Amino acid sequence: MNEPQVTPRATVGLIGVGLLGSALAERLWEHHVPVLGFDVESARRQALEASGGQASTSAADVFATCDLVLLSLPTSEIAQEVVTQNVAGMIPGATVIDTTTGNPEEMLAIGERLEQRGVNYIEATVAGSSEQLRRGHATLLVGGADARLASVQWLLRILGEKYFHLGPVGSASRFKLVHNLLLGLHRAVLAEGLTFAESLGFDPDVTLEILQQTPAVSGVMATKGRKMVAADYALQARLSQHLKDVRLILSEAERTGASTPLSEVHQALLQQAEQLGLGEVDNSAVIEVYRRQLTDGAT
Repeated sequence: MNEPQVTPRATVGLIGVGLLGSALAERLWEHHVPVLGFDVESARRQALEASGGQASTSAADVFATCDLVLLSLPTSEIAQEVVTQNVAGMIPGATVIDTTTGNPEEMLAIGERLEQRGVNYIEATVAGSSEQLRRGHATLLVGGADARLASVQWLLRILGEKYFHLGPVGSASRFKLVHNLLLGLHRAVLAEGLTFAESLGFDPDVTLEILQQTPAVSGVMATKGRKMVAADYALQARLSQHLKDVRLILSEAERTGASTPLSEVHQALLQQAEQLGLGEVDNSAVIEVYRRQLTDGAT
């Protein structure tokens, strides 16, 4: 996709300035788009201002000030609460772009609530970590009416290396669960393979280097392989957040009758990781479940 051409525009609002939200803000600043952000944590608001953005003291102020607002929240339930509490003060004709990975039914409910106010709603879930988005290498999965996308294409092209319009509201959140199912299982498989190689006496660094030059290679090796080998769990995407996604995957699978036995195993692995105190670190830490089992088996 061509480099986005951005003309001067009004300030973009941002609700949620965590890992992903701060990366969204940085992408906008890089293209000289001003940001007015809010987060319930004062430290995040301070960090936003220290990095060059403007922090607001309330979500209501952001919605009342900006006619284009990004949501970057932990769950669709929280997004729904924020919208319900603030919809009366939103600018009619404004657009809300929601990057939250959430329950598709709750995303649909958010869209319906905003439509009643005359506010446009677009899903733009992020396929990639906060670090990938920060470097401009993430992909956006977009859901919303065709007519609503034309006015925000400039913003989508700033935020993602590419984007795919998957259909009406609800489509993007459903497809994001498909994406996260595969991505999470790739991480678990890589973790299992590296510890299996270690149990056979192979050096993890050498194992990873060789595998990256064979048909077994995957994108996850590039993003998470070295982190797993070095036990470097500096935060890019929180492990507990992916466990939330796996629970959503299993819920949707139950609703549709899909068979997802590997995701059931994956849920158990992530739950074990949380029990080891790894919920708030990077999701590459799933390898520690295998390492613990390897260590326990050797004693």
